[in-house]
Amino acid sequence: MDRDTGFLAFVNAHQRPLMRLAYLLTGEVHLAEDLLQGVLLRMIGRWPKLRHIDNLDAYARKIMVNQHISWRRRRRSSEVLSAVPPERAYSSEDGAVLRIVLHQALMRLTPKQRAVLVLRFYEDRTEREVADLLGCSVGTVKSQAHHALGRLRALAPELAPRLPELDRPTRHEGIRR
Repeated sequence: MDRDTGFLAFVNAHQRPLMRLAYLLTGEVHLAEDLLQGVLLRMIGRWPKLRHIDNLDAYARKIMVNQHISWRRRRRSSEVLSAVPPERAYSSEDGAVLRIVLHQALMRLTPKQRAVLVLRFYEDRTEREVADLLGCSVGTVKSQAHHALGRLRALAPELAPRLPELDRPTRHEGIRR
């Protein structure tokens, strides 16, 4: 009973944010549900060992990102991307249209680039936290974010004014020469 109670408490506390992450990674509700279900199945099978981990939320997110990247590698050959974006019926300033454009552009990034952008900017995590979740270096996170933002600017120029500028130094960094 303790195993089920502890796992159910974890799911109740973290299901919504994990589902949101899954949706942002996959771009489709049904795939997001499948991804989350796969993560939770992996976790319940290992629950007696996992319940002693300090940050189960971070562990679940890491499993989710890794599983999503693995899925994308297997499905890559079956997807067909269109080079021509759909016609836009509304002004590019319309928030709903911008969300659709952003979604379409995000889906054309690599899974790792998308994961870096979602974790870094949507979930507002530090570069170190993203690196820890993805199991890579901070430099990799920085370069993936840089390349992903550049690709977003190329795919959807109307988003460019709203995207973070990584090339500009912040007040904590020195000026690059």
